[in-house]
Amino acid sequence: MSGALDGIEVLDLTHHVAGPYCTKLLADFGARVTKVERPGSGDPARRMGPFAGDDPHSEKSLPFLYLNTNKRSATLDFKTDTGRALLKRMAAGADLVVENFRPRSLPAARLSYSELSAVNPSVVMVSISNFGQTGPYRDFEATDIVEYALSGIQYIFGDNDREPLKHGFDQAQYKAGTDAAAAALIALYHRAMTGEGQWVDVSIQECIATGLRDTTSAFTYTGAVKWRRPNETGDLPRSPVATKDGYIVPIAFGGAGWNETVEFLGSDALRDERFSTAEGRMENAAEVDRILRETFAQYEKSDLFHRANRVRGLIYGLVQDSAELYENPQYEHRGYFVEVDHPIAGKGRYPGAPFGMSDTGWSVRSHAPLLGQHNVEVYVEEMGLSMDELRRLTAAGVV
Repeated sequence: MSGALDGIEVLDLTHHVAGPYCTKLLADFGARVTKVERPGSGDPARRMGPFAGDDPHSEKSLPFLYLNTNKRSATLDFKTDTGRALLKRMAAGADLVVENFRPRSLPAARLSYSELSAVNPSVVMVSISNFGQTGPYRDFEATDIVEYALSGIQYIFGDNDREPLKHGFDQAQYKAGTDAAAAALIALYHRAMTGEGQWVDVSIQECIATGLRDTTSAFTYTGAVKWRRPNETGDLPRSPVATKDGYIVPIAFGGAGWNETVEFLGSDALRDERFSTAEGRMENAAEVDRILRETFAQYEKSDLFHRANRVRGLIYGLVQDSAELYENPQYEHRGYFVEVDHPIAGKGRYPGAPFGMSDTGWSVRSHAPLLGQHNVEVYVEEMGLSMDELRRLTAAGVV
């Protein structure tokens, strides 16, 4: 099966998570992505744990292995004059350049969008940064949790009597990578229609702020600041609740009211007359919450999940760990997880396609590259350098 992006040449100047996830999406759907890494050390993500076999080896970083499937690796120090000239030659043949350096870094290296577009007027360049290429925060440092905090979305997560929470791992980075890939494709479509390249500016902060939706609109129209949900509401919890063997997230909606929920749970204690109205449940919220939690604790989570999904208006979600994900019949039926064999890290199962396409689908054609694995292919076979030139550049630390 051919990929939807077959024939698209991507020059990947990214590192860590957001940029590499953008280019991974493009590579997994067929684009040829050449990842440019620092000689000797490579992408800093190569040193991000956890590691395959718990061995802190630069070719065994699990985040790096996942984020860089289907890419080629060429090493290059483009802060040198020779390296800069080589990078411009690479950019001259690219449809798309993706980078996630600090906004001042590439201009300082004389590799800004204007300088790359001078050698390739139709190139699309996507720049991903913490706060965008302009504004008072432009050069500020940030981590994933900082992006969550400054985007406003962290304020509404968690319980109102505790500190705000964020999603696990690097979700801000993955969201920005997804948005950057979408933006790249929109710009490439425009180029296909007009022949014009352009510069795409992706702010991670703004990517996360888009998730606020009605929260920001509510403030615009009413001045209301959305607060975190209280623990005791007299209603079903909307956060994980302990069961006999784990946790489940119970939600009632639509036609399912209190009586349907009580009937489903089979709790006589919840049939108390004091709880028959919304007002009564609110007045007795602490007791309602206690009884609900005691009731859920009597069941196994899988039993609740499967029974709830046969009742109109109930949505119950299993809280699954990694082992349970692998055994989940829905994932198994759709063949979601894929096995990738790496020459140093060995075989591993990876998350699969983010969506399906009937004719131009997703595939893993190659494992994450070894550092500099494709130097001969890129510099000698494609750019025409001799092996002696490549050896000299390697010895000089340029490649």
